[in-house]
Amino acid sequence: MKKNDINVTVSIVTHNSDKIFLSLDSMIEILNKEQSIQIKIFDNASEKNYRERLAKYLDYPFVSIEFYGENKGFGFGHNANLLGVSGYGIIFNPDIILSENHLHEMVDHLAANPKCGLLAPKILNEDGTTQYLIRDHLDVFDYMLRFIPFRFVKRIFAKRLAKFECRDLPEDQDSFVRMISGSFMVVDLAKFHEINGFDDRYFMYFEDNDLCRKMEQAGYKALYSPQFSVVHLYERGAVKNQKLFFIFLQSMRKYFQKWGWQFF
Repeated sequence: MKKNDINVTVSIVTHNSDKIFLSLDSMIEILNKEQSIQIKIFDNASEKNYRERLAKYLDYPFVSIEFYGENKGFGFGHNANLLGVSGYGIIFNPDIILSENHLHEMVDHLAANPKCGLLAPKILNEDGTTQYLIRDHLDVFDYMLRFIPFRFVKRIFAKRLAKFECRDLPEDQDSFVRMISGSFMVVDLAKFHEINGFDDRYFMYFEDNDLCRKMEQAGYKALYSPQFSVVHLYERGAVKNQKLFFIFLQSMRKYFQKWGWQFF
């Protein structure tokens, strides 16, 4: 199948994210004249000046933007972008930077694995180091341990944290994994529709884990493919911002109430 025969939609949800402009500029430059990939942006009630700056990207025929009047969160925005669309979707944070155009290759790789509903590349920091965002399971202790600022505590639990962050995954081959990060994921939209997309009761945080669990429940796997990579300008907002930390705790409660509490 030729790459232009597969419908590919990049879905970006933003709320006043200043990094989206760097993200869009780099992606558009890399895509160049390839207009077989559509970029759909869902703006969650950003400020007026921000919306005006974002609207300039409508000059590109492959970009569409929905300016929503209320901030309804991450999953809500991606559902609005992707439910009702066929082919493959790429959940794309506004702080993701492409260095190469591997979007179609990732889609083709997922399509070649029909038992999988999701694919994650290796996600890198700006300095080229790996962000360990794959998860095999979630529990309260390990999540909260990552917020503790004392390095000596993390050294005590270093082996446990390494296991929690799936640091032993091979770098030279695919791996079937349970949970991947919503910062960047390739999605088979037929399967995404089957499970009704994201649970939009999560405003932000844990909606990606929940989506992976729903895919797993429906009989589909998630694929980690480290031969592909993207850069994530990761800020760990929940660590630095009290409001975001409160949202994180709310979403954590919703997740464990839905899937069962696991403390340790």
